[in-house]
Amino acid sequence: MKRVARWARAEWGPLYVTVRAHVLRRRWRAVPLAMTAVCLTLTLHVVHNQPWGYDVVQDVGAVRAADPLWLALLRTPLSLFVPALDLPVWGALVQILFVFGIAEICLGRWRTLALAYAATLAGTLYARVGVSLGPHHPFGLTATDAHVVDTGPSAAVVGLAVFLGWRYGARVTAGAVIVAMVIEVVAKENLAGREHLAAIAAMLLLCALSAVRRRRGGRVGGGGARNAGAGSGAGSRVSDDGSGVPRTDSEGGAGSSAGGGGEPRGRIGTRAGAGAQRGTGTGVGAEAGAGGEAEVGLRAGAGAGGDGRGPRTERHARRRQVS
Repeated sequence: MKRVARWARAEWGPLYVTVRAHVLRRRWRAVPLAMTAVCLTLTLHVVHNQPWGYDVVQDVGAVRAADPLWLALLRTPLSLFVPALDLPVWGALVQILFVFGIAEICLGRWRTLALAYAATLAGTLYARVGVSLGPHHPFGLTATDAHVVDTGPSAAVVGLAVFLGWRYGARVTAGAVIVAMVIEVVAKENLAGREHLAAIAAMLLLCALSAVRRRRGGRVGGGGARNAGAGSGAGSRVSDDGSGVPRTDSEGGAGSSAGGGGEPRGRIGTRAGAGAQRGTGTGVGAEAGAGGEAEVGLRAGAGAGGDGRGPRTERHARRRQVS
């Protein structure tokens, strides 16, 4: 029993926590799209069953593969909320309230509506392609299917269930929905079952595109973070020798700029540069030479005094030559 509870928590836990938090805080106001869809479906069902309303609903929401494409596309938005006459309306209402409500909370109102119409449109377009392929093709349909009325929220509900299962880690639930639709097509060959599979294929394609986009976004973000880390790590710090000359953690970086020689010894170059600024280039050069880096010290002194000697030493040498 604990194993089943653990599996259920892993399968539906993220969905349950998200939905429960919104419902407890906002009650029915958390799912305005689902409530509107339920009311619209119920209204169309009542009108559809009236002698004066049957033709009205057929004209504004009935889609057939035999109709012109522009007319089918014009009727598709409302066809999603026209329940099939051969099925109980309460089933459509429960599907819309449950699946649309969860999707609206988890995915957002407009994304839910876009995915629902994408799944419905995939089924509608597949019907035309299937009729054109013919009954002998594995994905083909018979000519009589072109005149079957294609309405109802079932394709949208199936598509949203698969997308939600993939997005929130309920992979077993999404797989169960797909298997159920395949069994439906095998057991009862009809247009609705084929359109359900078309809606599932469209949702799986959107899931794959979303995964690729997230993976690319993660790579770009990771590279930017690494570059930012490298830039901050290579930033200059104050030297610990009391001279106040900035240096980096990498050897040779600040030593080159301070000593002017570009040698891979940052601390010696810093000392040489500091000594040259104080006018003691000769002494620092000797110190650098004792450390095995006389060339660095000489270059640093030359950069400051001209020949490795301080300014005062140079003036005394000129006076001796004159005298």
